[in-house]
Amino acid sequence: MSTLSTLSDADLVQRCRIGDSDAWNELVERYSRYVYAICIRGFRLSDEDAEDVFQDVFTRAFMRLETLRDGSALKPWLAQLTRRRCLDAISGSSREQPVEEVMSDEGSADMEEIEEAFAVREAVAGLSGACQDILDRFFAQDQSYRTIADELDIPAGTIASRIARCLVKLRNELEANN
Repeated sequence: MSTLSTLSDADLVQRCRIGDSDAWNELVERYSRYVYAICIRGFRLSDEDAEDVFQDVFTRAFMRLETLRDGSALKPWLAQLTRRRCLDAISGSSREQPVEEVMSDEGSADMEEIEEAFAVREAVAGLSGACQDILDRFFAQDQSYRTIADELDIPAGTIASRIARCLVKLRNELEANN
């Protein structure tokens, strides 16, 4: 884990403002999936339109980072910028789906799911490597207890208790971040 990945958004923005290219790379890495998810899941843009919006959002963010008054508000600022660019992409395209339909309650539910998924991702990143590994194997890779036990060379009966302990740690991490 790099030193930059542990910085708060405000500190990261401050380092970006003084021209730290590594800080900028970390900022893009930290929020690239978030911006892309808003485009794809929140606004249902095509992959091509989403990529265009993605590039435009980070170009504008780079050019306008000085206008962000509070560096700790980076995430909502990027979300707002992304939503505006998505609406521009929709209005500028030949799509027949009206904006009202895109901004329906279903869209806001998708945004809540995106926010929640990123909160979980951040919380998982705060766990030990062992917890990250076992939770990833069980939930993301959908491996069975037996498969995990065989690959990690530990008894299958131990897997359930380790997952349970890691989930408690994850819950504590999520509560601490809220």
